[in-house]
Amino acid sequence: MKIRSIRYWRTKVAGSLVVFLCLVQNVFAQSPTTDVPALIPMPQKVAWNKQNFRIEGDKARIIQRIVTNLPEVSINHDEAYILKVNADSVILQAKTPKGLFRGQQTIKQLTFNEGGKQLVAGCTITDWPAFQIRGFMQDVGRNFMSLPMLKEQIDVMAAYKFNTFHFHVTDNPGWRLESKKYPQLSSASSMSRQPGKYYSQEDFLELVNYCNERFITLIPEFDIPGHCEAFRKAFALDSMSDPRVQPILLDLIDELCALVPAEKMPYIHLGTDEVWHSYERPAAGLLDAAVARVKKNGREVIVWRPGQQIDSDKTSITQLWSSNGKPKEGHRYIDSRLNYLNHLDPLAGIVQLYFDRICGVAQGDSLRLGGVLCCWNDNNVSDEYDIIRQNPVYPGMLTYAETSWKGQKVDFGENYLAKLPTPENQLYKEFQEFEARLVRHRDLYFQEKPFPYLKQSHIEWKIIGPFDNGGDLNRSFPVENSVQENYTVDAKNYAWTGPYFGGTIHIRHFFGFPSWFPEKQGTVFASTNIWSPKDQEVGCWIGFHDWSRSGGRRGGPFPQQGQWHNTSPKVWLNRKLIEPPVWKNSGLVEKTEEIPFVDENYFFRKPATITLKKGWNEVVLKVPHGGTSWKWMFTFIPVKIENGQVKEVDELKFSVDK
Repeated sequence: MKIRSIRYWRTKVAGSLVVFLCLVQNVFAQSPTTDVPALIPMPQKVAWNKQNFRIEGDKARIIQRIVTNLPEVSINHDEAYILKVNADSVILQAKTPKGLFRGQQTIKQLTFNEGGKQLVAGCTITDWPAFQIRGFMQDVGRNFMSLPMLKEQIDVMAAYKFNTFHFHVTDNPGWRLESKKYPQLSSASSMSRQPGKYYSQEDFLELVNYCNERFITLIPEFDIPGHCEAFRKAFALDSMSDPRVQPILLDLIDELCALVPAEKMPYIHLGTDEVWHSYERPAAGLLDAAVARVKKNGREVIVWRPGQQIDSDKTSITQLWSSNGKPKEGHRYIDSRLNYLNHLDPLAGIVQLYFDRICGVAQGDSLRLGGVLCCWNDNNVSDEYDIIRQNPVYPGMLTYAETSWKGQKVDFGENYLAKLPTPENQLYKEFQEFEARLVRHRDLYFQEKPFPYLKQSHIEWKIIGPFDNGGDLNRSFPVENSVQENYTVDAKNYAWTGPYFGGTIHIRHFFGFPSWFPEKQGTVFASTNIWSPKDQEVGCWIGFHDWSRSGGRRGGPFPQQGQWHNTSPKVWLNRKLIEPPVWKNSGLVEKTEEIPFVDENYFFRKPATITLKKGWNEVVLKVPHGGTSWKWMFTFIPVKIENGQVKEVDELKFSVDK
């Protein structure tokens, strides 16, 4: 994605009426293959008029104004804007430079090339965010990321109207922010991963300013008193209850706040979660003192919930991180409960993010501030960019941009966090419309970046089972011999159900979200038919039970050679078995988080090759579950690779009936 520097625009906003030229040249230029541009996030109100504005060098009239009132805007006026585009002009109005910047991102997406000319699609847009906080978090404490890599993600955030970057800068493997007073914190000897990799204070200030220029607030997190192995190593501490801890932490808070003024960095995150061990428990009063010191420095405090109880804390913002996390009465809160990219696969995970109703409401209020999308790549990596390759970061960011800006209007509870609605449901149609925009952005703006998403909502499956395998994951069932309408096994009748839709299907969701089957184990079979216009070999994403990128190989051990998964699933195409990959790290036990992932999941290894005949092709998958396995799901979706990017295979059709 080519995200042009916005300094030119920012420096031109001083007056009340500004003309800026060639705003979007070679940036976000769409091609006119659809009637209207694919906008993400979709504005709150948009009307198309087909009066496209033509950009003609110095004659281009693109006007932006700071105004005192924005009619029809209901909330979050500081980021709202009104945009009017017709054949004569482009007029962007907002109450603040921040609002103008949000509108500029929309103008970039409205711009397209036609006949060698640049045009801006004619429309009237009135737009505002549903939530005050729309954030993204990276964990650089566990895995250091270079400034260029962080800036790439921040540029994408800015383009899609995020306004918060949560910077988890400390964790067990490393305290990654330099301290002039305590230089031992950044010594290689205190770090268990990427030793000696840290951010100088100059680096940190550069990153804060980079965010600030894009109207993004950076929230640094010192995660204390848990997650502090590197901290304890640096000071040779046996426990976080050591009396030496408090003065050091207070000094570090002062030093951090002295780097950046409060107007640029108004929040400090103090963690407080996952204190599992006795040596992590804080001394009495430690957290109270830390909260008081943050407030003394004129900053707001954010803490995780569930987390340590801080009796004196009456005003902190709580960030919810698990289903056990409940808002603290009277406290503002941020929702991060359903959106850990490290647990999500790219297909079903996007469905979950799209239907994530942040804070359980359609729009925020004085207590429900919004949400932060998190990438907790706990496992060690061999290359820093693997965090982007091995997690659905960019499709996840765009989906969360839609959800957090537009808001989910319908209260459907958790019904669609692990499954798509059925086609007769209006929500299914809305997801299909979003999906079309998502792949459009993939093709336009992410040609050189990992974007593992394909259209999947049209793929039909029928499923039969679960059959009782008695704990024998290798037990055979008659479905393996032929697909019939029904079967009798162990005196019990079974029939196919469905259709179910998606490239990935959760039989039962690993976090307990409503899915298709209540059983906790057994063997199911899934089937579909693929129509191909010709005989051809194509790539295919095939996966079973998707491995999370945290907690080692959670649900391991990793399969041996000759297995797709340790539960012994199988896949047949036209009654011929498709062989699993030759694994680079077969047989690894669960607790192998220091051995980096290389080919474990379907979306970051070479696609399998399948042979489709002209006409209909039968696909059957055997998906057992039990033993140590955590997830119960499968993925099967044809894919082609063009210039390093995944694309749909042309003209294929899917049906449960031929």
